[in-house]
Amino acid sequence: MAQQATPVRRARLGRTLGPERTAVSGVVLLLPGGDEVSCRRPSPLLATGSVRVLGRRLARAGRDEGLATHVVHYRYRGWNGSEAHLARDAEWAADEAVRRYGDVPVCLAGTGMGGRAALRAAGHEAVSSVLAIAPWLPEDDMAAPPEPVKQLAGRQVLIVHGTNDERSDPELSFRLAARAKKANRAVCRFEVHSDGHGLRQYREEVAALAEDFVMGALFGQSFSRPVEDALAAPPPLGLRMPLAAGFGKSLRR
Repeated sequence: MAQQATPVRRARLGRTLGPERTAVSGVVLLLPGGDEVSCRRPSPLLATGSVRVLGRRLARAGRDEGLATHVVHYRYRGWNGSEAHLARDAEWAADEAVRRYGDVPVCLAGTGMGGRAALRAAGHEAVSSVLAIAPWLPEDDMAAPPEPVKQLAGRQVLIVHGTNDERSDPELSFRLAARAKKANRAVCRFEVHSDGHGLRQYREEVAALAEDFVMGALFGQSFSRPVEDALAAPPPLGLRMPLAAGFGKSLRR
């Protein structure tokens, strides 16, 4: 009996969060977290739960602007060293967004290991902005090259990290942001004091900050004053900007 071929795994985009768009002017690709090493398939519900909540908020905010918001479903759960599977799936997703919607700006928005994928895949020509929430980044290793930042040139970049994150070291995201800021002024980073990896204590503030950034980056809406200040400030001020309690309750639009 002939051996059955193993099916090829493929990344895919989830259905548009919110109503289907007839005219799309911008796209957010949501990149869930993952593991450092794993060739298992991601669990669809467990892996995408946190980014779906953010995605639904962004879909509501961008309803009148023509925003299409999709969760990216990875082939594998893990980054897997030099294979960088999650970043490659993010690049594929950007290609797919171009195929579906044409020449529209794309924002890569990731959490945890998905934040690393968003930062790494930012060099795609369709990507105009990157949102990395509590990004997992590798420890500095003298024997390995540092995490690249050249691909962030020309993009608007926001990193958000809790100061008590015990899973993804916030100091590593600060160091990456500092290197990126040398070649790209449009990089800022907010610190959520006393919050952990899931940013649960200040979930509403983080969501409001993400919405403010995405709507400004994709559609040219005015950034809130804290985001403007963070982008304009030299390091380290604009890379250690505290996220104030209550952010978002009285934002100027």
